[in-house]
Amino acid sequence: MISSLLHSKIAIIAIVIVIAGGMWYGLTSSSSPASTGVLSSSATDSSGDQSIVSTLLALQSITLSGAIFSNPAYATLKDFTTAIVPEPAGRPDPFAPLPSSAPTPTATASQSAQIFQPVKK
Repeated sequence: MISSLLHSKIAIIAIVIVIAGGMWYGLTSSSSPASTGVLSSSATDSSGDQSIVSTLLALQSITLSGAIFSNPAYATLKDFTTAIVPEPAGRPDPFAPLPSSAPTPTATASQSAQIFQPVKK
């Protein structure tokens, strides 16, 4: 019994030493900010800036013409939008107690059925 207790203590001490050694190694190897890449130098910033500038210059050279609107395929497109009926915004104070007269369930059902109505042309 004492032998197994001694083995478990030795194993726990060995594990603690390995963990402490790993933490020490991890903390001392990352003490230099230049080696971790946390701080970037001005050389890398200027190359990043140059790529942004070149992308912006490429976007400025793009021109859009209205030729797509004269295409027969564009003229055959149909509009399937539906009108959204505006609803009341709600109560001014949503946390205030409800009034004693509540709306009937049939009134709210008919309101919700009128939300989406097709556009009449």
